[in-house]
Amino acid sequence: MLFASSFLFLYLLLIFISSILFTSFASIHIYNHEPFQDVGNAFLLSGGSEGIAASLTADTHSNSIHDGRSYIRFENITFRRRKYEAKARGTVPVHIIIFEAADRDDIGGSVYGGQRAICCTRDLAKMGGCKQGEVIRRGSATDINWPVIVDVYFKGKSRIASLDSKEVPITKTGMYNLFFVACDPKLKEIVMTGKTIWKNPDGFLPGRMAPLKKFYVFMALAYIFLGMIWLFQYVRFWDDILQLQHCISAVIGLGLFEMILWYFEYTNFNNTGVRPIIVTTWVVTIGAIRKTIARLLILSVSMGYGVVRPTLGGLTSKVLLLGITYLLASELLNITEYVGTINDVSGRARLILVLPDAFLDAFLILWIFTSLSKTLEQLQAKRSSVKLDTYRKFSNALLVTVISSVVWIGYEVYFKATDPFNERWQSAWIITAFWDVLAFALLCVICYLWAPSQSSQRYAYSEEVGEESDDEEALSLTKGKQEGQGELSLVRQEKNARTDASSDEDDESDEDKRE
Repeated sequence: MLFASSFLFLYLLLIFISSILFTSFASIHIYNHEPFQDVGNAFLLSGGSEGIAASLTADTHSNSIHDGRSYIRFENITFRRRKYEAKARGTVPVHIIIFEAADRDDIGGSVYGGQRAICCTRDLAKMGGCKQGEVIRRGSATDINWPVIVDVYFKGKSRIASLDSKEVPITKTGMYNLFFVACDPKLKEIVMTGKTIWKNPDGFLPGRMAPLKKFYVFMALAYIFLGMIWLFQYVRFWDDILQLQHCISAVIGLGLFEMILWYFEYTNFNNTGVRPIIVTTWVVTIGAIRKTIARLLILSVSMGYGVVRPTLGGLTSKVLLLGITYLLASELLNITEYVGTINDVSGRARLILVLPDAFLDAFLILWIFTSLSKTLEQLQAKRSSVKLDTYRKFSNALLVTVISSVVWIGYEVYFKATDPFNERWQSAWIITAFWDVLAFALLCVICYLWAPSQSSQRYAYSEEVGEESDDEEALSLTKGKQEGQGELSLVRQEKNARTDASSDEDDESDEDKRE
């Protein structure tokens, strides 16, 4: 069993190292009869927003995923309008707009109806600078050819306008936005189907996710290293293992499994451009289970489970109920955030679902520190110095973790509030990575404080054994002291007897001499 586990670790290690140099940035967006929305003086459909790096080569003949090219490609784009909308003759355009976030002010004009005007109106056309019925566009300060506008036309009474294939190369690193815009009121109810392929030098993974692929490699290696050390101690002191240490082993195993699944999920996403719902659901489910068990482990340790008390007693049902509730809330939040998500912009649903998760975390923290305070008082009253020192270190680690979490949440809010257009997408991965690093650091502290050893059983369940051990130790010390004093008094008596005898002999010899 140990050999098989070591072989698996080495095999995964080779796979990770062989692919660690690949970094990727984009994805594939599929549209299925998507309707346009009335925005300002235009009808608009958002096609996506991704962080894309500049092309490394201008070669257009290669079709490899890692060919070094960056582009946005349109395939089988089809617009359909209603039958009554096709009665009028003439050519009616639909505009496809691609622009980098830094050039967002180059699209649109003055305020129209309370919102920024996207299409050129008759009044704006008279003022000059745009043509009525077209999108208002100004050339970028860095590249006059950007933003890019591609027009697709409804001709005559045709109900369909299509763009079979069109590729727009990306020569500048940035956060790119795609919009489909109809300025003609006759196109109010059009729908669109097709797909767009967003690619960067090494694949289809979105920009903010790309560094996470490499990050999960290092996290998996970290869990493997921790797991091997823990496994060595685990096997070495198997006869003295506590239930608490079984739970720690489960958290380590789930953490390693989660990191490996995330890596392979991102690799598949990078190679195909789509996220299989079943695979991603399994990944986030394992993550939710790992987070739940880890939090219940910390709560149980804070209550003194395995060290001060053998069971949680009447609190077991409450702890399990809290765990099930947290698991459901975390699972729902992760599914909303990750399953089927390919954009670099989070949806509003996550902002709603994050509230129950945050509330449960706050409740857990309050319960953990309340229980920890009671446990410390019990250990202090019993004068159990070894356990008290361990729990003080544990409480300090928890305090540092909570403070770090609060500070990081504040930074995350500031980061998102000051970057509404996701222009700092290249460093956004740190927001997600921090929580995994923090959880791993706390797990390392717990493994260090409660590592398997030959004295594990001796320090367990102090309510049953601890006081008797302390009394026996005190009794043995007292007994030893009394025995030592008794032996000392005997030695003194013997010495006095010898002294008296020698003095008698001296007296007798003096008397003989006088005679």
